Amino acid sequence: MEAMLYALDQINSDPGLLPNITLGARILDTCSRDTYALEQSLTFVQALIQKDTSDIRCSDGKPPVIRKPERVAGVIGASGSSVSVMVANILRLFEIPQVSYASTAPELSDNNRYDFFSRVVPPDSYQAQAMLDIVRALGWNYVSTLASEGNYGESGVDAFMQISREAGGVCIAQSVKIPREPTDGEFDKIIKRLMETSNARGVIIFANEDDIKCVLEAAKRGNLTGHFLFVGSDSWGAKSSPIADLEEVAEGAVTILPKRASIDGFDQYFMSLSLENNRRNIWFNEFWEDDFRCKLTRPGIILDLDKKKCTGEERIGRDSSYEQEGKVQFVIDAVYAVAYALHRMHHDLCPGSSGICSNMDPVEGRLLLDYIRSVNFNGSAGTSVLFNENGDAPGRYDIFQFQMTNHSHPGYRVIGQWTNNLRLNVEDMQWSGGGRSLPDSVCSFPCKSGERKKMVKGVPCCWHCELCDGYRYQLDEFTCETCPSHMRPTPNRTTCHPTPIIKLEWNSPWALVPASLAVLGILATSGVVITFIRFHDTPIVRASGRELSYVLLTGIFLIYLITFLMIAEPGVVICAFRRLLLGLGMAITYSAMLTKTNRIYRIFEQGKRSVTPPKFISPTSQLIITFVLISFQVLGVFVWFAVVPPHTIIDYEELRPPNPNLARGILKCDMSDMSIICCLSYSMLLMVTCTVYAVKSRGVPETFNEAKPIGFTMYTTCIIWLAFIPIFFGTAQSTEKLFIQTTTLTVSMSLSASVSLGTLYMPKVYVIVFHPEQNVQKRKRSVKAIVQSKLSRKSSDEKQNGETKIEPDRSQ
Repeated sequence: MEAMLYALDQINSDPGLLPNITLGARILDTCSRDTYALEQSLTFVQALIQKDTSDIRCSDGKPPVIRKPERVAGVIGASGSSVSVMVANILRLFEIPQVSYASTAPELSDNNRYDFFSRVVPPDSYQAQAMLDIVRALGWNYVSTLASEGNYGESGVDAFMQISREAGGVCIAQSVKIPREPTDGEFDKIIKRLMETSNARGVIIFANEDDIKCVLEAAKRGNLTGHFLFVGSDSWGAKSSPIADLEEVAEGAVTILPKRASIDGFDQYFMSLSLENNRRNIWFNEFWEDDFRCKLTRPGIILDLDKKKCTGEERIGRDSSYEQEGKVQFVIDAVYAVAYALHRMHHDLCPGSSGICSNMDPVEGRLLLDYIRSVNFNGSAGTSVLFNENGDAPGRYDIFQFQMTNHSHPGYRVIGQWTNNLRLNVEDMQWSGGGRSLPDSVCSFPCKSGERKKMVKGVPCCWHCELCDGYRYQLDEFTCETCPSHMRPTPNRTTCHPTPIIKLEWNSPWALVPASLAVLGILATSGVVITFIRFHDTPIVRASGRELSYVLLTGIFLIYLITFLMIAEPGVVICAFRRLLLGLGMAITYSAMLTKTNRIYRIFEQGKRSVTPPKFISPTSQLIITFVLISFQVLGVFVWFAVVPPHTIIDYEELRPPNPNLARGILKCDMSDMSIICCLSYSMLLMVTCTVYAVKSRGVPETFNEAKPIGFTMYTTCIIWLAFIPIFFGTAQSTEKLFIQTTTLTVSMSLSASVSLGTLYMPKVYVIVFHPEQNVQKRKRSVKAIVQSKLSRKSSDEKQNGETKIEPDRSQ
């Protein structure tokens, strides 16, 4: 009110503004209640209400003289939006312009309902936008709102929620309304409700000073100091009264206030006021008592002994603390806006006239409104004062934060400003306990690399983070995709990279063991061959069947050699030789053994029936039979070459365990497990057949010293390969399947070759080298003699058992 009186004094003393015209004021108290303000506002319109006095007469019979109240040209106020709304509804009916200095409710921008209302402060829609920009600048996306019941609080929160919905990116966790007349414990319930969504630490508050103070007190009672991060509207602004004795709870609160400046001239004026020189303000005595905490004496009023007596010598700013009220600038600007409008109106309607002319008596309200809406001048703070088509001032805000440790005493610090866009100095901000890092107010924290957002239905700011597990990677914020078969996800699962390719390395234990066995076998085989060549014409070598022995030793050598082909890096040539030699060495070996056992078996079976030797037992015949048997293996391999040419493949499925870090691509020849078995199946058939003949030939005389060693060889070989099959196929699910199967196969083949070499040739080499005296020609006996000798022993044995058997004479 003193700011308005100060402005009127300045205007009336300015010869260039409304010369010869004095502005006065009729000031009424709204008591911050809309209903009471409505009653008071009727005083402004009484002069415009025509009363019918025709039936009223004085005692002398004359009509009464009724003194009309003074007619007002315009109304300055109110402060609260709910009060302004109520008053505006009355004033518009009588076309009285109204200019508010603090009402910011967005609904007052409705030019259809409040067409005579203007304001020198921006509406809360701008404030709400500024507050939303602050929330987003702080990185928050999940906040609650708190509003005092009434036009100001509810419309402010509604504007914030609407703008946040339109802009996106910020969600409202709770929207709580404070009743006009809260009951006991109401604020404690509000705090508990806000804690239901404790992640929403940011609280947007549009509330009056009393409600703000009660909210802070409830938070303190709930031991939640430092939890809530308040963003307060201009009703909080930079006021100290809402946070008195609650500084720790309010620490870090960000508040907003229309851009303002302290008016030095008003400070000088106000601090010079005293009880003697300010009798025009009927409320000044009450202010004096409250400011100086004293009591004025009045007739009939007993002085309270607890309070000191006011002397009248007290001075504002000297004997009491003084800080300029934040609305002073806007009150002065509102008064000047009406003054400049009247000045321009007087210039247009009363040109050259000193004082008010008939065109301005009375002042037409709608015309004055047009002049008010068209003013544009520098206000008391040096900023321009103007109105848009809805009567709103442009949005200019200062951003404050209440800090406790930045100064010697707690206080509000300007940390930014908003003029259609936000400029916020984040580095100047401090939070509870003096912390500098920005606190969080989010529903869900950002997902880690490799995690996708699984949105919560209906709440766009909330999600669950779901790991892109297995062989999936994060395609985008919301999607996991499976990597191609030849790739695996990177450690952070944001993309895929090629799966490493492996092969059996020479320095691996899986390769060293079979390679060592093969080297020893090759050396041993070479030693046998060299010995046989060196002693080519000796009886033992000749008795062994030199031709077939060399063929058999070649097969054994190839069996050892295949180990190196199985370990070597796969290529087209290596794969071709693997196909060819994998079964060929065994086919050669067992074809030669089968030919030998078959020869022995046929000789003794034939000898039982006739002394005539069986056919095809000569060395040449034996070689032919052997090579015919070998040719089936070779033919099958070449058919395989023709149908499926040898090539390499990279198998990514074989070694693809649940953990993608262990996934590997295996470089190998195009030989599946079954193709390996098929390649060896013919050799196994020869092996089984040879074993059958070995069993049948187990009773031959010791003179045929190869029959039993061949039998022993075949029995042992069968055992080896019976053990090979379950090991080979039992490792199908192993992560080292390639290595185990390769090692198993090569070791089994080397063992088979070693058994054959050891049982068939090592004893002969031993005799040849270490006992040459035994390597001499013995008395020859014909096959017939041998057979007859065997039959004679058998007949003698039967007679000893009391049996007599008549043998037919086969020589006839």
